Amino acid sequence: MLLRDVSVAAVLLLLCVHCLHGSALPAVSSYEFTAYRMQQYNLAQQKHGCRGAIVVAEARSADEPVLTRRCVIMKVLDFTTERYLEAKRQNAAAVLILLPRNISSVPHESVQSFMLSESEALRKETLMPVYVAPEDEQLLYMYEEVKQAAATRTSSIFIRVLRSMVTATAFQILVSNNVPIKAITDNNIITLEGVLPGAGEDAPTIVITAHYDSYGLAPWLSYGADSNGSGVTILLELARLFQKLFSSPSTRPLYNLMFSLTGGGKYNFLGTKRWIEENLDHAESSLLHDNVAFVLCLDTLAYSDELYMHVSRPPKPDTPIHAFTQQLEEVVSSRFPWVKLGLIHKKINLVESMVAWEHERYSLRRIPSFTLSHLEDPKSELRGSILDTMSQVDFRKLRRNGVIIAEALARYMYNLSDKGSPKDVQVFKGHMDFQDGRMSSLMSFLTSVPRATQLLDKEPSHILLVNSLEHEFKRYLQQVHRHTFRQDRRDPDITFFDQMNQPIVMYRVKPAAFDLFLGGCIAAYLGIVYYAIQNFGYLYTKLKAAVKYKHQ
Repeated sequence: MLLRDVSVAAVLLLLCVHCLHGSALPAVSSYEFTAYRMQQYNLAQQKHGCRGAIVVAEARSADEPVLTRRCVIMKVLDFTTERYLEAKRQNAAAVLILLPRNISSVPHESVQSFMLSESEALRKETLMPVYVAPEDEQLLYMYEEVKQAAATRTSSIFIRVLRSMVTATAFQILVSNNVPIKAITDNNIITLEGVLPGAGEDAPTIVITAHYDSYGLAPWLSYGADSNGSGVTILLELARLFQKLFSSPSTRPLYNLMFSLTGGGKYNFLGTKRWIEENLDHAESSLLHDNVAFVLCLDTLAYSDELYMHVSRPPKPDTPIHAFTQQLEEVVSSRFPWVKLGLIHKKINLVESMVAWEHERYSLRRIPSFTLSHLEDPKSELRGSILDTMSQVDFRKLRRNGVIIAEALARYMYNLSDKGSPKDVQVFKGHMDFQDGRMSSLMSFLTSVPRATQLLDKEPSHILLVNSLEHEFKRYLQQVHRHTFRQDRRDPDITFFDQMNQPIVMYRVKPAAFDLFLGGCIAAYLGIVYYAIQNFGYLYTKLKAAVKYKHQ
């Protein structure tokens, strides 16, 4: 009987040790990946983003009750304002957000929720490092492990301790960089301009402008498809189409068309501000000096069946903006009656240093201007998010909004209403229509690299993007100029900070309790072997008697 008990115990211990050894991860295994730090910048004497970069902490799920000095791992679906603020309240060591490779797979409601939380997080500064990393197999494994560990806290204390000792895996997140975060004040902001000269010497000028930079939680992941790749795409198509009309003396209107692509749009429209100052205060001659009918700003136009005209002053009758508004209404009512067209009047608060829309920069200099956008609220979370990718673009609505703007401009410049043209007349059709393939290619090109302001004059691929936009201008426009505005390093308008992308090491280890448990199993096994050797004669006699009894 004793022999059987000893044999059974030895076999069980051997199996236990073998299973534990076979299923256990290496004592210390590591995986290195690149993560992108949350924005950090100073603008208008206000600090934004995260001030920290170093992380040495154990990974934990956001579902855990205790997050102090832990690195909180979240998916896009998990990231909410409440959870982010709770991590800050508990003094979490860091937050790591896992970004899905395919944004289109994320439900629309979850995208909206993340964008809102992202916007809230960027409004104020935090000392807690916040990183974003694209999902991969190793990171998803870590996420599921810490998620499962958090789920066991509802189990009994015995089950939790046993799981921690035998199966749990601990993950250590390490961002170790002894180099302090440095301020960057030498960013250049580039603005492009080009002109289609109209007929006559003193023709009034219509300015069409859009900002081309993007914004989001992490600069290296900010592709800005809708905001404002859509505005840039429509502007470039307008330049191509109107160039055909301006190229013939018989169809050249009595207006100059001036196009501009401005940088720094996500940072208080600094590129627009400097470009206006360059034209009005420093240039000896400029179309902005002369008779400007109005400035049309394009911003976020690739979604929704709503189109809003944002103004700083309500347009008065017999003004160019009022006349254009009437043409806009005629195009929408006759060809796109399902589109909601609205006029939103917002006064500029001169006490505030920040402006809401690009047209406000012109309004401050008493230049008639307005912004067209499918957004009603200038503080909408849709204007700056790392989830603003191609999946958020509705190309049918982008094309439709481009057609509305182009037709309204043509009707205004050629005065078609007073000439008795039908309300549903189409100026742009056939080979003069918006090209779906070209618009898709432009948008793909614009979202091929992140267009964050702090990257556009530093990285080769980003510099190439700006050069390509300049090439598009030279292809269709005349008098193309590239303005590079350098900041005063002693008193910069905006200060960025480095270390926006960091190598992170994830160490995957078994907890110390596991080593103790495994050591105990091995000790017990060796004890049984030692006992069997010391009592070999006795065990042999018992074994021989048992075999003899079996044969009887």
